Amino acid sequence: MEIRHTDTPPTALPADAPAPGPWASMAAITGYFALQLTAGALALLTLATGDALVSGHVALAGLEAASASVLRQPALQALLAMFSLGVAASLTLWLVHRRWASLWSLAQPPGFGFVAPRRPLFFALAVVLGLSAPILGEWLTGWLAQGHTVTQDIQQLGGHTPLGLRLPLVLVVVCVGPLAEELLFRGVLLSALMRRWPVGWAVGGSSLLFALVHLPGLEYQWYALPNLILLAVLLAGLRLRSGSIWPAVLAHGVNNLLAVAAWFVAINPPG
Repeated sequence: MEIRHTDTPPTALPADAPAPGPWASMAAITGYFALQLTAGALALLTLATGDALVSGHVALAGLEAASASVLRQPALQALLAMFSLGVAASLTLWLVHRRWASLWSLAQPPGFGFVAPRRPLFFALAVVLGLSAPILGEWLTGWLAQGHTVTQDIQQLGGHTPLGLRLPLVLVVVCVGPLAEELLFRGVLLSALMRRWPVGWAVGGSSLLFALVHLPGLEYQWYALPNLILLAVLLAGLRLRSGSIWPAVLAHGVNNLLAVAAWFVAINPPG
């Protein structure tokens, strides 16, 4: 996919309208993941404290044991994941909108593209790319991995989650996560980089950072990087060609849906 602007010229901003710079965009991305960790830690501490109070062991050792007990329960792990991602995404969307409200509904960078795409056909293209990118990416990753198994934390979590919680977890992974990440990477960061770099460099830089921040969830398996970069480049192409963030959100969600589809084929069903 050739990456270029849409036929519509970039929207001129008022002189006093704030626009994100690289450092501000990095702060927004860092804040999003920090919010996930903080919300998860606070929820875990609350659950562990309640468990320790029930058992009568409120000392530090008792809290540590209670925390370990919570993390051994797949259902509670899933609830923690949904809570932390939901809180982080909601706060991030609110904070970004509050900080850069004038950019929210502008189609062209430095706008964030929360408008309808130029043509509805871009939604169909998003589904096609969301379905095909994992296939090509899996082949590329398998070739680089040379027989090594590529594991992902969220796939392992979902595979052990009770069936009744898998659907809510899927909705969070497929809807909430892509919305927040597209806002940050193809909205805030890409717009900031395009103000300073040519389009190709901006897409490459934002795609590389997108891949790097997902490595911890892949246990730092470097051979997954090209797959993540490929996905990010395709999403950036959708964002720029369509003049809207929504096709990229849809393609990202379809990609995630394929990644978690194995949860319902129950390779490791909960006992």
